[in-house]
Amino acid sequence: MLSHAHDIVIIGGGLAGLRAAIEAHDAGRDVAVISKVHPLRSHSVAAQGGINAALGNAPGGEQDRWEDHAFDTVKGSDYLADQDAVEILCREAPAAVFELEHMGTVFSRLPDGRIAQRPFGGAGFPRTCYAADRTGHNLLHTLYQQLAARGIEVYEEFFVTALVNDGGRCNGCVALDIATGELHGFAARAVLLATGGYGRLFARSTNAVINTGDGAALAFSAGIALEDMEFVQFHPTTLSRTNILISEGARGEGGVLVNVRGERFMRDYAARSMELAPRDIVARAIQTEIDAGRGFSARDMTETLRELRIVSQAGAPSRGDDDYVLLDLTHLGADRIKERLPGIRQIAVDFAGIDPTDKPIPVQPGQHYSMGGVATDNDGATSLPGLYAAGESACVSVHGANRLGGNSLLETLVFGRRAGKAMAQHSGQKEPPDRGSVEAKLGAEKERVTHLLGRDGSSRTAPVRRELQSTMFRDFGIFRDGQQMSRGLDRLAGLREEAGRASLSSREPRFNFGLVAALELQAMTLIAEPVALAALAREESRGSHARTDFPKRDDSRFLQHTVARLVNGKTVLEQKPVTVTRFPVKERTY
Repeated sequence: MLSHAHDIVIIGGGLAGLRAAIEAHDAGRDVAVISKVHPLRSHSVAAQGGINAALGNAPGGEQDRWEDHAFDTVKGSDYLADQDAVEILCREAPAAVFELEHMGTVFSRLPDGRIAQRPFGGAGFPRTCYAADRTGHNLLHTLYQQLAARGIEVYEEFFVTALVNDGGRCNGCVALDIATGELHGFAARAVLLATGGYGRLFARSTNAVINTGDGAALAFSAGIALEDMEFVQFHPTTLSRTNILISEGARGEGGVLVNVRGERFMRDYAARSMELAPRDIVARAIQTEIDAGRGFSARDMTETLRELRIVSQAGAPSRGDDDYVLLDLTHLGADRIKERLPGIRQIAVDFAGIDPTDKPIPVQPGQHYSMGGVATDNDGATSLPGLYAAGESACVSVHGANRLGGNSLLETLVFGRRAGKAMAQHSGQKEPPDRGSVEAKLGAEKERVTHLLGRDGSSRTAPVRRELQSTMFRDFGIFRDGQQMSRGLDRLAGLREEAGRASLSSREPRFNFGLVAALELQAMTLIAEPVALAALAREESRGSHARTDFPKRDDSRFLQHTVARLVNGKTVLEQKPVTVTRFPVKERTY
C-alpha cells in the first residue's frame, strides 16, 4: 500500500482546482493536485465563448457596473441564486480577469489595446471577455503554466475512489493509479473537490467523457448534501448528431436561428432579446420548433455525415429524434468568422462538412452544465470540516435555476481562489491528520476494487451506462412531466442494481479503463437519483426546469433550494431558503 501526505489535496485539474492550488501554495501550504486526466485535458479547456466582467470596454457597455452584472445573474437564475454569493462573484470579476491577463492569458483586443467584450444571452451590456472562441483553452494553459512554475505536485491519471472521514473531519482520500492499478492513500489537512459536473448522465451532452459526477458522488457517499441537482442546463446550440458545443459567442457575434420555413423564430419566444435570450429559453424554443415539425430532417444530416465517415451505415434516425434548426452566420462575412470564431468554423468543417462562411450550421439542444452540486458556503466549505468544493462540482449557489453564459469560467476563478485561501487558513490551524484512518480506508477500497476486478456478473458496464444516459435524457430532459419522470425513476433503480452486478472484460489491474468506467458508473447511478427525485418533487417550472404538468413558477412553495442527503442508503430531500438581498423577486421576462 502506498501513502502520501500533503497539507492540501485538490481533486480535479481544471480551472477551479488549479486556481485554488495556486492560492493555497502562495499562502505557504504544501499542495498536491490529483487528476484523472492530464490537467490540460480537463473539461475547462473546452469552454469557448468567454468570461464575464463589468469592464465597460465594449461600445454600448461603458456604463456597465458590477451591480448590473449581479442583477442580470439573479434574473437569469430565475431568482433562485443566493444573492450574497452573486454579489461576491460580480464584485470580484474584474480583478479575476485582470489577474489572468497579467499571468499571460491572451485575450482578444480592441484597437486601443483593451480587452474586447461581446454580448451574451441574458446580459444587459456586452460584458463577456473572450480569447476568440477558445477562452477556456487560454485560461487553463495560463494557470497550468503558473502551477508548473511553482512546482506544485500533480498526481496525473489518478482516479479518486473515496474520501476519508475521521471522526467528523475529512483528512484525505484514496485514489487509483490508472497506470499501475495500485491504490494510494493521501493524508491531508484539507481536501477540495473540483471535479466538474455530471453532464455524462445524459445521452446528448457537450461535456467531455470524464464529466461523470465523481465529486458529487464522493461527497454524497460521505453524507454531504447535494443542492439543486434538478437544475440541468441544456445548451441551445450543439452540432447536430455529434453534440459538440457551438459557442454562444456565435450568437453574440450576430448569428441567427432559423427553422425549416426560413423563419427567425426567436421573435415568437423572446421578442426583445431574440437569439440572446438566456440559454434555457432558447433551448426550449428550438426544441418546441422541432417538436412542432418545423425543424430540418436528421436524415439529411445523416447522409452528409456518412459521406464524411463520421457516422456508421446504421439506419437513419426517425423524424424528430435528431432533427435540428439552423444557426446562420453567413451574413457576418468570412473575415469576421475566421477572426472571432475560428474554432467554431473548424468544428463545423471537420464534424459536419459545412463551412459556416457560406452555409448555416445544423444545431440542436444538448446537456451542457450542472447548476447543482456539492452544497458549500461562500468560501467553498462543506458541512464536513476539512472538505471543500469549487467550480461546477459545487453549488454556492450563483447560478440558481439557470446559468448565464460567461459566468461559469468566472465562478471557477473567483470561488477557486476563495476556496484556496480558506483551505490555507484551515490547514494552518489543524494538526497533521491521523494516517491510521487513511490506511484503514485504503484497505477497504483495495477490497472493493479487488471485488470489482473479480466479479462475474450478468451484464457489462457499457450497455448499462448507455441505458442510464438514454433514460436521463428522455425522462429528465428539456421538458419534464411527472408521470414520465416517475417511470424514469423506477428504471434508474433497476439500472443501479445492474451496475452493481456488472462485470469487467479484463481483470488486469494496469491501465484497466474498464475498471475506471465501472467506478464512474457507480458514481453516475448514485447521483442520478437525487437529480430525478428533486426534479419530480419540484412541482413548478423555473429556469432550466420546465414541467409540462406544472408550467408556472410557484414562489409560494418553491422559492427554495432543494437539498438531497444520503441517509441509510436512501436519498432524502429537504429545502432551504434562497438568500435575497438587493434584488426583489419578480417576473422574469426578456
